[in-house]
Amino acid sequence: MEHSHRENSKKAIALRYQKNQTDSPIVTAKGTNHVADQMIRVAKEHGIPIQENENLVALLSELNMNDMIPPELYEAVSEIFRMIDLLDQEVQHQKKS
Repeated sequence: MEHSHRENSKKAIALRYQKNQTDSPIVTAKGTNHVADQMIRVAKEHGIPIQENENLVALLSELNMNDMIPPELYEAVSEIFRMIDLLDQEVQHQKKS
C-alpha cells in the first residue's frame, strides 16, 4: 500500500535556466503532496508558467536540489522552455495592443 501511495502522490519540480550563467537548467525546488500544492499555488500567484508532464516530473524528481538536468532530458525540458517563451511573447504582444 505504501508503494502504491508513493506512485499516486502529487509531485512538483521547479527549474531555473539563466542563459550565459549555467550550462543547463537547474532543479531549484521539489515537493510532493502538500508541498507540491503550495509550489503550484505560489507559481500561479506570481504568474510563473506551469507545465504538467508526469513522466518528466518522475525523472526530474530523482535529481537533487541544485542539480543540473542531465543531457538526456535537454530536449524535453527545452520544449517546455520554448512554450514558456512563446507564451511570454504573446503576453507582451497583448500588452502592447
